[in-house]
Amino acid sequence: MELQLALDLVNIEEAKKLIKEVEDHIDIVEIGTPVVINEGLRAVKEIKEAFPSLKVLADLKIMDAAGYEVMKASEAGADIVTILGAAENESIKGAVEEAKKQGKKILVDMIAVKDIEGRAKELDELGADYICVHTGYDLQAVGQNSFEDLMAIKRVVKNAKTAVAGGIKLETLPEVLKAQPDLVIVGGGITGQNDKKAAAAEMQKLIKG
Repeated sequence: MELQLALDLVNIEEAKKLIKEVEDHIDIVEIGTPVVINEGLRAVKEIKEAFPSLKVLADLKIMDAAGYEVMKASEAGADIVTILGAAENESIKGAVEEAKKQGKKILVDMIAVKDIEGRAKELDELGADYICVHTGYDLQAVGQNSFEDLMAIKRVVKNAKTAVAGGIKLETLPEVLKAQPDLVIVGGGITGQNDKKAAAAEMQKLIKG
């Protein structure tokens, strides 16, 4: 099981400072969609150069032109690139194909997908590396979480790894871990804490069992 740090509301310099604090306790660093929008793929490139031992995920949430966008993210140094589960099958195939060519991985984000179980089964067959249940900011605000969706995905996938994101904190982590995801994605549960290093270390301890 791996721990991914999601960075959403920072610039490149702030991101570097944050990663430096917690790098010993995380496996993957996510350059969140807002960072890519503000800074471009340069953010991916600079973080990968600064922290070569960490895997870097580019959260592009691709919806179209998937092969091209995966290629661009790969060139910038991304190890994992995200595409939306709501995208067309052709787009998913294009992303998976390009990622394989580049030796990279595709994480499919299930945000806004209604038939979680049915779509997860299809995505698994299309060759997704990770399928991620994701309670977005706007739904977290009204008290939703992803745990049941995670269980649903676990029931149907044969090859893909499972990931969970959205509002995970130290106190809710044990519940998440019961569902045995392969990847746990945490943002504010680390970045919003006074002692970020301690929070990350504590989460790592629980995750690595």
